[in-house]
Amino acid sequence: MRIGILYSRLRVEEKWLFAALDERDIEYDRLLDREVTFDLTAADDWQRYDAVIIRSLSTSRGLYAGQALNSIGVPTINPYAVAAVCSDKVSTTTTLTRAGLPQPRTRLAFTAEAALAVGEELGYPYVVKPVVGSWGRLVNRINDRDAAEAVFEHREVLGRFQHHLYYIQELIEKPGRDIRAFVIGDQTPVAIYRHSEHWLTNTARGATASECTVTPDLHQLCQRATQAVGGGVLAIDLLEDPERGLLINEINHTMEFHSTVPLTGVDLPGMIVDHTLATGRLQLESSLSGSQLSSSEPSDPGP
Repeated sequence: MRIGILYSRLRVEEKWLFAALDERDIEYDRLLDREVTFDLTAADDWQRYDAVIIRSLSTSRGLYAGQALNSIGVPTINPYAVAAVCSDKVSTTTTLTRAGLPQPRTRLAFTAEAALAVGEELGYPYVVKPVVGSWGRLVNRINDRDAAEAVFEHREVLGRFQHHLYYIQELIEKPGRDIRAFVIGDQTPVAIYRHSEHWLTNTARGATASECTVTPDLHQLCQRATQAVGGGVLAIDLLEDPERGLLINEINHTMEFHSTVPLTGVDLPGMIVDHTLATGRLQLESSLSGSQLSSSEPSDPGP
């Protein structure tokens, strides 16, 4: 088998993935996303890969790479369809809603005026987020109308088109932490708490991590969410509501795990590689089966 790893920057996660492939004697290529190209009108040499792990920091690069590769039959971790849902908060929320999964109350508005009205309907404080983004960037807590007017004016004047979409969510009074659970296929091998005195609990914003037991309820909820978005290798962020229990906040399709592996000892890189190899083998078996079926069909003798 031959695996590709498409990445933007060599972080510790990529180094661990390379090491896991080396340990398994798997041939692989390190592919910098700023250097690669795709022929969109013909199958090209990307078909030499049995699977490609997409680790791009850029959401758009990762999405388009996945779309190009999947279109010529190369499986990716994660598939384009999964990444398309998880990379967009509106798509994630509506997908989870269709599946009947618990989430914070969320509204969408297209103008500052409508957003102000929706925010007051939800009640202060609430949270406004960009529909695409990570690491807690441009996520604002709105405590009152004055804050809302100031933040929304800045978004209207300074923001790009996506900042003119108002994704507004109730603020959950969590106990100074949230949960990040890691899903690989049908497994939920590990979860962590992320603690912070700040209301944002992203580790990119300084939160600290501790181990979290994967209970049967947590596993079941994560698996239902994973199935709803299409499966794969995911990190699911959950909030603990004092009355409603666990609520799904976000799903990450290109997850970081530099804090989790040393904390828990769980070999996430190895598990990701094994999942990738299994995905590649499944695709290969499907292709071989299809080829054999075509070759066994009788030719048309004609009239």
